[in-house]
Amino acid sequence: MANLSKVFKYALAPIAAGLALTSAAWSQGYSGKLLATGGVSTVEGAGGGGLAPWALITGYGTENQIGGAAFATIVNLDDYRLRSVGAAVGFYDRVEISFAQQAFDTRDVGTALGLGRGYTFKQNIFGAKVKIAGDAIYDQDRLLPQISVGVQHKQNDNGNVLAALGIPHDKGTDYYITASKLFIDQRLLANVGVRFTKANQIGILGFGGPNGDKLKPQFEGSLAFLVRRDLALGVEARTKRDFIGLDESTAWDAFVAWFPTKNASLTVAYVDLGRIVIPGRQRGVYASLQLSF
Repeated sequence: MANLSKVFKYALAPIAAGLALTSAAWSQGYSGKLLATGGVSTVEGAGGGGLAPWALITGYGTENQIGGAAFATIVNLDDYRLRSVGAAVGFYDRVEISFAQQAFDTRDVGTALGLGRGYTFKQNIFGAKVKIAGDAIYDQDRLLPQISVGVQHKQNDNGNVLAALGIPHDKGTDYYITASKLFIDQRLLANVGVRFTKANQIGILGFGGPNGDKLKPQFEGSLAFLVRRDLALGVEARTKRDFIGLDESTAWDAFVAWFPTKNASLTVAYVDLGRIVIPGRQRGVYASLQLSF
């Protein structure tokens, strides 16, 4: 409980900003989209699921409105802990701008690696997403999904350590395309995407390595079912490229997301991030609080 308290202290600034924006937005009549269609925030800041971005633009703003979200996430794994906080703004249901700050605590593994117990890798992620075709909510009579393209520029703060590990870059940029189809009558959302990246463990361990230094395509997908209008169940998967020869493998989760109002949501999940440096798969619990408008 103390660790969770630290995370939400760490997240106080973006959440406070989110509250201020939410108050201002409601006073101007914003938040026009359906409940839950704003999604939640990925650990990299984009709107979507926890692991994979959706084609939908974050927040509840329609084509004449501005929407957004602020979030705080913690992922407790067998041997590590990931904290991520950030915010995103959606402009006129067309363009999304996001920022996330991640801290990856190596706990006892840091000692085994000679870095010191609790050594923490940190990175900042600056993102943008643009809707280029379709509309997931209004195009119910068409097969065309909503399609968006996105970019995420990642800056890792641990360049000296990464260089000592033989990892050539502490900065990198991911490019992705994602398609989302919402079936309102069936209460189902399906999402599939392709990401071009050279990130190791989404950038926490830098970019590129002995097994390659070029952008490689990776798969991302989500499936969510609305049990009722304020409660969603779903699964996600995300493949990872093994640039540094440490047997990176597919990450996945199974989540429950609760949307008591348009202003707030809580997501909890069982997550399996595969192997991260040491042998064995890293499994644990994911929890994320989001404030939206």
